[in-house]
Amino acid sequence: MTSSLSFARHGPPTPSSPLVLAVPHAGRDYPQALQSAIRLPLAALKGLEDRCADALALEAWRGETLFVAHRARAWIDLNRGEQERDPKLDDGAGMLGVPLSAKLRSGLGLVPRRIGNAGDIWSRRLSAAEVTARIAEDHRPYHAALAEALQAARDRFGVAVLVDIHSMPPLAAANEPPRLVIGDRFGKSADARFVSRIEETARALHVPAVNNVPYAGGHTLERHGNPRGGIHAVQLEFDRSFYLDPQLDRPGPGFAAAVRLLRAVLDALLDEALPGALAAE
Repeated sequence: MTSSLSFARHGPPTPSSPLVLAVPHAGRDYPQALQSAIRLPLAALKGLEDRCADALALEAWRGETLFVAHRARAWIDLNRGEQERDPKLDDGAGMLGVPLSAKLRSGLGLVPRRIGNAGDIWSRRLSAAEVTARIAEDHRPYHAALAEALQAARDRFGVAVLVDIHSMPPLAAANEPPRLVIGDRFGKSADARFVSRIEETARALHVPAVNNVPYAGGHTLERHGNPRGGIHAVQLEFDRSFYLDPQLDRPGPGFAAAVRLLRAVLDALLDEALPGALAAE
């Protein structure tokens, strides 16, 4: 494992698999500069975390290249583009002159401004220099390392598959709510055959799954998915009530089942990328 203040990279220097895994939103490192500038209790920021998604990924991990972010999402959101800076919070946002996305308008930009019903996070505006420093120190190194790992896997195996691992609040549904949402930006970030294998795997394990709604994948898939270039990217959103306790805070009774699902999905993606690879192990 190699580690920086921002993230840890697990796996050998030379990729052992075409799969590259990433967990961008489970970080629990809340820098002192953040703690001194927020108006909410620190515990309220847990609402932005993909709680224990890193534990889920690490339990299912079998030596693939795996990136786990350390910095909390409240500090900087690695699944947003550098340009998604919030003019209601960030003094540097006005220099960009780009339209505001729906996520940005709701306060979930590059640096989140608010948390659901808890309200605004920050007690003051952030300077352009503060946010620019977070981009330089946390956001760019993470995505540069991810791009390098994907290219290394593509060069070695002829194909690479990024699996971006997230969690979601339980979804309301008329019938059985989905436990897994598969995102591929509506076919833009991965060939359909990879999504089909994930769907088949979920059905075989009797796990309700849907595609792209309400989570189609964010900046990471948009930035790194390049099916024509042999790099495919999918996002997995696990229902937190599936694998956490009733308080949605710690691994719960369903954790082992969620690990089995994730491992089965990874094995299916590996088989799709390199048919026969599992049999050769």
